[in-house]
Amino acid sequence: MSEAEASTSTRRTRRGGVVGFLRDLLVILVVAFLVSFLLKTFLVRSFFIPSESMENTLQIDDRILVNQLVPDLVPVQRGDIVVFKDPGGWLYPRSTEPPQGFERVLQSVGLAADTSNEYVVKRVIGIGGDHVECCDAQGRVMVNGVPIDEPYIVKPEGEDRASAIDFDVTVPEGSLWVMGDNRYQSKDSRYNQDQPGKGFVPDDEVVGRAFVLNWPLNHFTWLGTPEGTFTGVDAAKAK
Repeated sequence: MSEAEASTSTRRTRRGGVVGFLRDLLVILVVAFLVSFLLKTFLVRSFFIPSESMENTLQIDDRILVNQLVPDLVPVQRGDIVVFKDPGGWLYPRSTEPPQGFERVLQSVGLAADTSNEYVVKRVIGIGGDHVECCDAQGRVMVNGVPIDEPYIVKPEGEDRASAIDFDVTVPEGSLWVMGDNRYQSKDSRYNQDQPGKGFVPDDEVVGRAFVLNWPLNHFTWLGTPEGTFTGVDAAKAK
């Protein structure tokens, strides 16, 4: 093979290598987008925390991952942190601009946290059939007559009640009673009893259960219910 032929062959080999690399990269990107889209649609979804209502468990601008198998395949439990669509009138107007361009594409396929204004994040205190009221002599919420100790809640200095207002409700079947961990800064079930849903969240409005705080990394933690918080509640309900 002449020197010219060898040079031409080398150039072709390099060109073929570059084309092959770009082709493989495109395939990888398409597969990644497809997998992410399927995960978002059926299993896991990311959400952005816009307010202080769940402090100190969740901070403003935190990102959480939500298990979408709840509640369709896995039932909601008391103490779960859930994301649900605004039943109507729960959310204060926000000036956040809707996502544009590439950010919108990333959100649509699940590669970025959902920043839309239609979702609420709260903790489940009562499930269908529960009698939830506040407060007992020590300022605790009671579920089915059992006072619950809630280590996750935030109260202003000098306040010893788990709620600034009294309430006494029985949760309809197929619904939830939810409250924010930052009890004096949360527009939750207590403050939506004048809405058509009377403060209850239908199970079918629940997007899923938050199971991990994944961003920022220095906030990373698994999300759950402190052990013993709702001990005895089921037994009391069965009586």
